[in-house]
Amino acid sequence: LNVVRSHAAGLGEPAEPEVVRATLLVRANTLAKGHSGARPLVVEKLLELLNNDILPVIPKMGSVGASGDLAPLAHLALALVGEGDVTVEGGRVLPSLIAFRERGLEPLELEAREALALINGTSFSAGLLGVVVARAERLVEWADKVAALTFSQIGARRSQFSPELLELRPHPGQLKSGRRIWELLEGFEEGDRVQDAYSLRCAPQVHGAVLDVLAFAKEVLVREFNSATDNPLVVGERVLSGGNFHGQLVGFAADAVASALVSLASISERRTFRLLTPELSGLPPFLAREPGVESGLMLLQVSQAALVSYAKALAHPASVDSIPTSGNQEDFVPMSANAALKAAQALEIAKKVVAGELVAAARAVRLSGKGVPPRLRELVDRYSSEVKPKEGDAVVSWEWEKAEELVSLEP
Repeated sequence: LNVVRSHAAGLGEPAEPEVVRATLLVRANTLAKGHSGARPLVVEKLLELLNNDILPVIPKMGSVGASGDLAPLAHLALALVGEGDVTVEGGRVLPSLIAFRERGLEPLELEAREALALINGTSFSAGLLGVVVARAERLVEWADKVAALTFSQIGARRSQFSPELLELRPHPGQLKSGRRIWELLEGFEEGDRVQDAYSLRCAPQVHGAVLDVLAFAKEVLVREFNSATDNPLVVGERVLSGGNFHGQLVGFAADAVASALVSLASISERRTFRLLTPELSGLPPFLAREPGVESGLMLLQVSQAALVSYAKALAHPASVDSIPTSGNQEDFVPMSANAALKAAQALEIAKKVVAGELVAAARAVRLSGKGVPPRLRELVDRYSSEVKPKEGDAVVSWEWEKAEELVSLEP
């Protein structure tokens, strides 16, 4: 109990329910490997929290990623033993002991080695990054659809996305993204320009690179989720001290994901800029219905620029930093939790920026009179029914927020 109480030193906003669920599941799976010197009962108690939707309140800040995510996992363990706070159905926050009693459950009574088994490992960093990667894959699919819609209004050459061309550089992400855009633009009538600008023409190369980074992160995470990540570990008849708790690779993966998502946001903002600039789009300035009288979406792109600029600071890698801790025993730490938190922020910004491009592309469809290829009609109709855009000058944030809600759903 002293270990759990003294290590529960996290601060800041509590982690989202999905992140807490991921952390519980990863920790349970790690202990279920049978190398942590903990009873099966500890795993069962972790799963009991999951199955009853009793989620420990875990502050986001306070982990350096070695010896694993000590502070966040100590808050998880504190709830498990009946001394911490939890959230239950409806978002109520209450002491875990009360939540247990309401459901006829008992807190865990720790035995030897089990406190350390609960708090020592990368479960918070890896669980958080897992949630980010799953959502980011969905966002890239939205970005492909939105880019195709933008292209349908101001692009010229669908042939730039032809499978024969893209297969000459067969990166898996590029092929996947390019195939999506190619298929969505079926029926597109090519224009006079020989080549489109990079933000249009190179969408598969950029979006696809994001997908490949996410694939790398998934590969790392699948291994990490299925590893014994605490210390010491029981191997046969021996107890071995080592460093499996060190989150360096998780930190590298998280930093790569953050940088990739910043690029996804950045290229989306560039396409929005083109939509709003008549010399580049052939459409009315700022997509205003009455230019000069109305401002149109001028400030949407200004806000996008602010978001992308902020996001670029998040691309600085956390995992290259190290501040010695614990009396210099932990003299090289990976900052994997900070890297995962940055990736989560980058994802939220990228989602907002892609949603902003969708607002602009949908308005371009209404103003241009060009129509859209048949496979993009469903997207336009879905946008109109769920976002319900207004004509003329209106509060841009309202429509933008609804568009962000849309791109948070399954594509």
